[in-house]
Amino acid sequence: MATNCILSVDKCCVLNIGQIVLLPELTMQNKVLPNATSVRDLGINVTNYLSPSDHVCDIATKAHKCASLIHRCFVSRNTDLLIRAYKVYVRPLLVIWSPSTIHDIETIESVQRRFTKRIHGLYSFSYKSRLQRLNLQSLEHRRLLTDLVQCYKLVFGLVVVNTKDFFEYSQHTPARYSQSTWFAVSRQVSDP
Repeated sequence: MATNCILSVDKCCVLNIGQIVLLPELTMQNKVLPNATSVRDLGINVTNYLSPSDHVCDIATKAHKCASLIHRCFVSRNTDLLIRAYKVYVRPLLVIWSPSTIHDIETIESVQRRFTKRIHGLYSFSYKSRLQRLNLQSLEHRRLLTDLVQCYKLVFGLVVVNTKDFFEYSQHTPARYSQSTWFAVSRQVSDP
């Protein structure tokens, strides 16, 4: 099947997923493609071990820069104005990604931790106290709420998705909660 798609060979590379397998050199238009340990595709960094840590680090760096710009560029030290700017310009960068390792969670949370610490009069307070005073939630708590809302929508059919792909009805129902419906997380088993 012939296509009229023109590829930029200079932008192409080879990414081996998993342990490095020595393959013969791959060529395209008589040019040898270089091997890479990570590539950026559609705005996401993909490593050869499929670890999201590089991508999380890039997101956190971008968010730290944006948060620092807010503190440097805003002449007003009005807390409400700074928090609104944070919610509009920084937090959307952080809530798109849901990290899975403790290190990645702390990396993402450090952006909000540093931003709130730089607000006038809050430097000496603990992170939890700063969040309470600013009426903010931790990013981890926000992700948990989002996950719970999504589960609710899945269970009660508010989204068009096959619920059986995610949940199955539990056969074990305690007598005290006999009126309730219990779900168990569905485990997908692939054939070897």
